[in-house]
Amino acid sequence: MIRDDVIIIGGGHAGVEAAAASARVGARTRLITHKRDTIGIMSCNPAIGGLGRGHLVREIDALDGLMARAIDAAGIQFRLLNRSKGPAVRGPRAQADRQLYRQAIQALLAEQANLEIEEAEVEDLIIDSAGRAAGVKTKDGRDFPCGAVVLTTGTFLRGEIHLGDQRWPAGRRGDLPAIGLAQSLERAGFRLRRLKTGTPPRLDGRSIDYAGLTMQPGDDPPEPFSVLTERIKTPQIACAITHTNEKVHDLIRRRLGESPMFSGQIRGIGVRYCPSIEDKVVRFSDRPRHQIFLEPEGLDDDTVYPNGLSTSLPADLQREIVHAVAGMERARILQPGYAIEYDHIDPRELLPSLETRRLRRLFLAGQINGTTGYEEAAAQGVVAGANAALRVAGGRAFTIDRADGYIGVLIDDLIHQGVSEPYRMFTSRAEYRLTMRADNADLRLTEKGEASGLVAGERSSRMAARKDAIAAAEEMLDRRRMSPSEAARHGLRVRQDGVIRTARELLQLPSIEFSDLIRIWPDLGGLRRDVRHHIEIDARYAGHLQRQLADIRAFRDEECLDLPSGLEFEAISGLSSEVRSRLSESRPATLGAAARLPGMTPAALALLYRYAKRTADP
Repeated sequence: MIRDDVIIIGGGHAGVEAAAASARVGARTRLITHKRDTIGIMSCNPAIGGLGRGHLVREIDALDGLMARAIDAAGIQFRLLNRSKGPAVRGPRAQADRQLYRQAIQALLAEQANLEIEEAEVEDLIIDSAGRAAGVKTKDGRDFPCGAVVLTTGTFLRGEIHLGDQRWPAGRRGDLPAIGLAQSLERAGFRLRRLKTGTPPRLDGRSIDYAGLTMQPGDDPPEPFSVLTERIKTPQIACAITHTNEKVHDLIRRRLGESPMFSGQIRGIGVRYCPSIEDKVVRFSDRPRHQIFLEPEGLDDDTVYPNGLSTSLPADLQREIVHAVAGMERARILQPGYAIEYDHIDPRELLPSLETRRLRRLFLAGQINGTTGYEEAAAQGVVAGANAALRVAGGRAFTIDRADGYIGVLIDDLIHQGVSEPYRMFTSRAEYRLTMRADNADLRLTEKGEASGLVAGERSSRMAARKDAIAAAEEMLDRRRMSPSEAARHGLRVRQDGVIRTARELLQLPSIEFSDLIRIWPDLGGLRRDVRHHIEIDARYAGHLQRQLADIRAFRDEECLDLPSGLEFEAISGLSSEVRSRLSESRPATLGAAARLPGMTPAALALLYRYAKRTADP
């Protein structure tokens, strides 16, 4: 048997991105999954992106990942969320046709060189004499040796479904869980913990009465996620909005004890920011109603996903709840909602490359690290897959810090703070939001991807052309100048201070738009729309950007102060036992990483600073 460089376990969103990234870097890569046909399936909601998550998708695209191109091929409703707010917190989102999305992912994988796909159930890890991951064993008795392994098990790691008082082992409905792998990780010494997630019932859209419901159309024209997509070609649809009511809430309260969440049947912690409907009724008892988005699952599929109605209540009660909601009085449930509990590993076991400290050449990505969401999983997949390939080739690790992008924020939070609940990305988690916008992901990350071999070809040439176009446009604007009196004659509101301003400086004034400049200098209208948008944002927020860039420089100074990898924190006198415990658990690589740990005090950081400076100075 030919030895693979990298083996990826799992064909979900983390797995496909990890496999594609590993292969792009040049490694002989094998993706092993239970069923080839389910690769790229959207197990939960039929949508990609959103607030914070849309930034992740744009960053995945900047690194030549698959998710953005797949949703552009499969999206049936595109919306830019938070459009009325500042550019830093606007988030692109798209409703997907499930079948088209899966087809798009599988087609992109089929085009990828250096990649083989294997149908098998992985039972165990092969560990070599040096204590490194060196391959996998499958349930049918085969061994697959390799140079590095990437685990992307999703909810399959000892997964268990809950529906009322029923429970059964499953990775997702209709698929067996990964029991052997969980036991293999335990034997290797990893700490496994339980989390849970859930899904709403699926409805037959033909049985829903949309008359009287609020319809929500998408953007016109729809804006693609990927810089490689010229325009969206799939037909676009509208979603509907309805709400729960007091009758629904009373039904839930009367039978709350039958919920696995409240009966004690489920031990795992769920997503605080995306609670089940029974959890909402308890936690927000003062609210008379909760919003439900009725999201079609495809152009040729009558299934509707009632987003906001996630539940694991008994099936008969789910029917009563559904029929008590406006527009759903006669709705037919195609599949009841359920909760799924699964194992994950404490992500503080990981290095910034997503390689485990405990077992070298083993990389983890996705829900196994305690995250939730397709986008969080895919982002980790890109990093883990690239680093597995680089590890085998002896290359330098590919890392993104929290000033580079949301992917860096995600990984930094995981490996230094760990998780007490499934981790979800929000723009509020990022300190440098204004420099890390969804619209400039390629400018931030594509060249970084090129340096590690992740990005080449058309994307590289597009990036070079975009940078050249921005530089040329800035030069055009800087050559055009105007006095305050001239500006006033053109109807522009400018302080009459005698200062000659360039066209770019005029854009910094809140009352002046790019369209005003085009009216004065018509040739500026020939600039590309994305270039105009970029320059206008940079000009409008110039002062804020300068302050944020200064903050980033200070952050990078702290990140440059390395802490020795084998440092015994117990030996540093003056640290409290709590701080020592947190440092020993997380093993921060730099002073900056230590500063972001919960409970770190200025006094403790001063001690670490002196230690780091002493070890850094010759």
